[in-house]
Amino acid sequence: METQIVNATEYRNVSLALLTESKTNPRRTFEETALKELAESIRTQGVLSPLLVRPLTENSFEIIAGARRYRAAQMAEAPAVPVRIVHLSDASALEAQLVENLIRSEIHPMEEAQGCRALLDLEDPKYSIEQIAAKVGKSPVFVASRLKLSDLVPAAVDAFYADEIGVGHALLLAKLPADQQEGALSACFKEVYNGASKPARILLPVRNLQFWTDSNILLVLKDAPFNKRDTQLVPTAGSCADCPKRTGHNKLLFGDDLGRQGDRCTDPNCYAAKVLAHVAQTVAAKPELVQVSTAYGGQKEGSSVLPRNKYTAIRDDKPKSKDDAKRPEFKVCKFTTEAIITEGSDVGTIHKVCANPSCPVHHPKQSTSRNDEKWKAEQDKQRKEQAIANTTGLRVLAAVSAAVPVRLLKRDLLFVMEKLISVMDENRVEMLARQHGIRQKRDDGGIGKTLTALVRRADEGTLSRLLVETSILLASSRGNPSSVLKDAATAYKVDTDAIAAKVKQEFAAKKKAKKTPPPPTKTAKKAA
Repeated sequence: METQIVNATEYRNVSLALLTESKTNPRRTFEETALKELAESIRTQGVLSPLLVRPLTENSFEIIAGARRYRAAQMAEAPAVPVRIVHLSDASALEAQLVENLIRSEIHPMEEAQGCRALLDLEDPKYSIEQIAAKVGKSPVFVASRLKLSDLVPAAVDAFYADEIGVGHALLLAKLPADQQEGALSACFKEVYNGASKPARILLPVRNLQFWTDSNILLVLKDAPFNKRDTQLVPTAGSCADCPKRTGHNKLLFGDDLGRQGDRCTDPNCYAAKVLAHVAQTVAAKPELVQVSTAYGGQKEGSSVLPRNKYTAIRDDKPKSKDDAKRPEFKVCKFTTEAIITEGSDVGTIHKVCANPSCPVHHPKQSTSRNDEKWKAEQDKQRKEQAIANTTGLRVLAAVSAAVPVRLLKRDLLFVMEKLISVMDENRVEMLARQHGIRQKRDDGGIGKTLTALVRRADEGTLSRLLVETSILLASSRGNPSSVLKDAATAYKVDTDAIAAKVKQEFAAKKKAKKTPPPPTKTAKKAA
């Protein structure tokens, strides 16, 4: 709908004293330096483009468009400015202001957001996103993203106006629920100590925030353990299929993400509530299900939930080698039963487990007789083989690390490295630390801190090697360590056979040295 002008346009020069800024002007920011430059131009050339005004009374006018020129003219102490007088209704004046503001080139994205929102909220004329896009010469995707910025919480808006975050950060924040935005805003920054009393706050790249939201907030719906179409699972939330908080509901805003990540939930609190309801519903329907946790430790008093060290999880995938097939997690026994995870990660999912401590397949009894020489010899052999395997593995890991080139920026490497260390268990933190010369005891709690300090001081090359080492250690904790090392060695062209042969030679030499008796000590001759 075109802006309606009731009477013909009139041009004239009007005294600044007769002009009043509009209360509905969507422009909220005026850059001081640019305003002074415009004032200097007005002193020498005057106002070249007339202001758009409408009459309030016979001797006063409201500025529809041109508040910046008006302020600069005041600074230049101009007596009057050229104006174009039009007769507009309140609704038409607001529409003209919004459209004129949106087509400016130097407008702040938040003002664009507020302008788009105000246009969308108009009752007469009624706009759609597509109509706004056509009116201001932008794409519907651009308009949809600007509209989303109007959902930013005040703290994020303040940071955006203060240029503490960029438009990319702001758009990612705006896509999150209000109660998650402040936490995500903190994740935009990293504090760095440079010898000052207070840390310096550094803005991280947009991709860091994307990684943080992917890891901490956005949840892939295809992996949800509950029925996404169940409207009664959490009645107040309804069905996920009809929920406006999933990314698939707004294809204009999340189009690129849908192709890359699939449909995701942006409300982790609602998702968690549905998971808990699903667990309660499933346990009530199948009381024979064993309830398990993915966390290690002792079983809580009065709890029926088994910790991770009290059961063996049977893997669904097929073993990739004969050695894999011998491992307990690939075997099924007569005690195998279904279990539901009720604590830890992957809550709500059902898996096959063996929770019988007497099971000969998953908990075989070993002879503990100290007089059983055969058992002792076998145990000694296994220890030696394990020691050789461990040493070979660490040597391969070091060789792979040495082959890693410098690729990423230091801040990117540091960010990923610190995140990976935070999810490593104590054993692997200690292994990584010892690889780099840290010999502290685990018991004093300082080894993790010392490793983190080492990481923060490291250069790009060292961080690259640490990153690959950490990835290998983490991957080996969830799969076959030998296969993980083999894949890494292949990728970085490391000769594992040569390393293994050298380690065996070293161990053989140590063994030979132990068996060789020391030379006899010379006894002094007795005096005659």
